[in-house]
Parts: sequence; structure tokens; C-alpha cells
Amino acid sequence: MQLSLTSWSLRACSLQEAAGIARALGIGALDLGYFYGPALDKAALLADPDGMAETVRALGIHVPSFYHLFGDSLSDRNLADPRHRDRNIADFRKAVQFCARAGIDTIFILPGVCNPGQGRAQALAESARSLNALVPIAHDAGVVPTIEPHVHSFLETPALVEELLGRVQGLRLTLDYAHFVCLGYRQEEIDPLAGHAAHVHLRQARPGALQAKGYEGTINIEAQLATLRDAGFKGHLALEYVHQDYMATLYDDVLTETIRMRDQVRGWLA
Repeated sequence: MQLSLTSWSLRACSLQEAAGIARALGIGALDLGYFYGPALDKAALLADPDGMAETVRALGIHVPSFYHLFGDSLSDRNLADPRHRDRNIADFRKAVQFCARAGIDTIFILPGVCNPGQGRAQALAESARSLNALVPIAHDAGVVPTIEPHVHSFLETPALVEELLGRVQGLRLTLDYAHFVCLGYRQEEIDPLAGHAAHVHLRQARPGALQAKGYEGTINIEAQLATLRDAGFKGHLALEYVHQDYMATLYDDVLTETIRMRDQVRGWLA
């Protein structure tokens, strides 16, 4: 297991500065997406995936994961809305081409939300249809396709995650325990998902709070790391403290908490 840093943690930095900070912290890997100062230009990427891959390679830092968002929000063009399936497939081909050329191991997308007229069962069925079209595209390019179960998606329980994975062969997880802990799930209820993880996001959380300072969170990080190891996980652990107007994640010193989590993980790995 190795560490990486999410570029969207450093929202006031440029892409080059985010890469420099990851190197300065001794992390040496940086997850990328379309967000804040270090954002990749989505329109430019979709227009010229190979050109964007060259830009990323020029950073001189390993990129283990790329976060592709189809629309402009969690709900816009989400995978549980069949109206956008063809357009999403076309964009995903370009995003996967970019990952393959840039040497990015995994791509992660969101599962979707409960759209008008849908409950969880209907949203899951439509998302599975979308994912069954998308997953082979990634596999054919040698990129691992993942989803991240998250608060406000239809996929807010470990049982539903298992059900979706059972319907989509070859789909893996970008696993963030915080999204389940926030909703009140015990750590032992989340642990069975570790065997499906291809990438992991790390931060502290507690019931009712998606993000918490290290000394206020309830996740047993050492136990989580052992669970991942015992499940055979050999991917990257991305440090994902953020400053966002999403789920009140505005009140932590991102750099301090990132360094604390880095040191906690290093101490256990040592």
C-alpha cells in the first residue's frame, strides 16, 4: 500500500503547485480531477485526451487515480438517469483514453442518485445498465473502473454496494469509509467492502460528520489498514482532507490533518 494526495484537497493551488506539495510531503503521487485550482480542463481533455495526457506526464508525478464527473454536479448526467447514457459512454471513452495514455491506473466515477420517480431499486437498476456499458471500455484500455459510494447517492448502504457489484462484472470500488461512518454504519459493517477496493480515500469521520479532525473521528485507522491488507489491497491510499461546501467540510486545517494522517499511516506501515 502506498500513499497519494487528492489534488482537490489543495483548492487554492495550481496543478503544478499541488504536484510540488505532494512531492514536498514525501507522498509522491497525486489523484486528479476537474476541481478547483489544480483542475484539469474537462472540455480540453475530452477534445484531446492524448494532449492532456502529455500535460499530466510533464508534471513528473505518478497519478494513481482520475475522478471523472460526467456533468456539472452530483446529479447532472448521473448514471442512474438513462437519458444521458449514450453521451456518457462517448465521454467515458475519451476519459479512459486519457488515463491509458497518462499511465493512470484507475478511473473513478459516481454511481448516481435517486432521480425523479426513482427509489433506490430503480436507480440501482439504471446505474447497473450504464456501468455494464462503461466497464468493458475501461478494461479494454487496461484501466481499472471504479465507483465511489457516497452520501446523497442511491448507494448509501454496504448491502446495496454488494448488490450493484453483483450486477456489474469487473467493477471495483474507490472506497471511502467516511461516507458510511457519517451515515451511522459501524466500521465492521463496512469492512467486507475492502475486498472490492481498487483505490481508497482516507480521512477521519464520525456519525453525522463526513470529515473530522484526527482526534475527533471514530474510524480506527489501524484496523482499517489491517482489513485492507488482509483483503489483499495493494493500491494507493489517497489522503482526502478537503475544504468544500459539501457536507460542512469547511472547518479543518487541510494541510495539518493531511500530515497527521500521513504520519499515522506511515507509522502503521513501518
